[in-house]
Amino acid sequence: MITTLEPTDRATTSTPVRCECPSHLDGLTTTVPRQLVHRAAVAEVFLTGWCRLAEDRFHVRAQWPRGHSFFTPIAGSHYDPMLVAETVRQVGALLAHAAYDVPQGYQFLMWGLDYTAVADHLVIGGAPASLDLEVTCPDVRRRGKQLTGLRYEVVVRQSGRVIATGGAGYTCTSPAVYRRLRAEQLAQRPAPGLPATPVVPSQVGRLSPFDVVLSPTGRPDAWQLRYDTRHPVLFDHPGDHLPGMVLLEAARQAAVALSPERGVLPVTVDSSYHRYAEFGSPVLLGAERLGQGRDGSRLVRVTGTQDGETVFTAVVTTARPAVPLALWS
Repeated sequence: MITTLEPTDRATTSTPVRCECPSHLDGLTTTVPRQLVHRAAVAEVFLTGWCRLAEDRFHVRAQWPRGHSFFTPIAGSHYDPMLVAETVRQVGALLAHAAYDVPQGYQFLMWGLDYTAVADHLVIGGAPASLDLEVTCPDVRRRGKQLTGLRYEVVVRQSGRVIATGGAGYTCTSPAVYRRLRAEQLAQRPAPGLPATPVVPSQVGRLSPFDVVLSPTGRPDAWQLRYDTRHPVLFDHPGDHLPGMVLLEAARQAAVALSPERGVLPVTVDSSYHRYAEFGSPVLLGAERLGQGRDGSRLVRVTGTQDGETVFTAVVTTARPAVPLALWS
């Protein structure tokens, strides 16, 4: 049986984090440097400040825009929970460089990312969401003084109220080692992977075919991954393999495609990554319904394979937000 994490399960304190970091005392004035969160576009940086509370415990500040070109509001009223996933991802990169002294140029391989969001707490207000993130790192791996891997957990609060929890784990590799491991792929120029026909955008919770990452295969529970390396969010900067966030978005779209309702929120995701997803070879996705919760939420397991090997797996829970009926018209 699949169980979902309650948002307070990861909370290490019953009250919001209080600290003396400038971002907390002075409010939101700027984002952290984009290089620290592995983003080329400043507009895609959601973190605004951080400080260390203890050796492996941190306070991070973040802000979500009320509107976004890709993480668009769901049902016209709720933040896209995938913002939690991207915020959690950025936290890992920030701490590696700013807190654990990983040099720029090191490569990060994510092997897992999960989150649970409280749907009723994701309603978009009259201003961008100012967030406090409490981050703990229960698994810090080093070789000598050099960080080689990190597992961290995040509690996301807005105005003292928990709106989501999440976590991720990754390993990091020096540029020299990465060049030896990935020499063949680094020598290639990635090209768009666009099967001729995308899934109808409304079937996967999207407005534009440009944002659709699934192509139909003739089966209602199977697709081929489609991607465009010109996409400004999914491909914020060049790389030698498909980003994990592209695969996570594919899992979300697959789960939404199996939902009988429109306007559903991906309230939980638990994902694992097993190997690089390479350019130039089809990635096939299959989805399996796991059941339905008492609250009407639906669980779907999505598996991605490439050349007969499993690339990633993700369990996604979707739920319809409680909003006034007028918003659904």
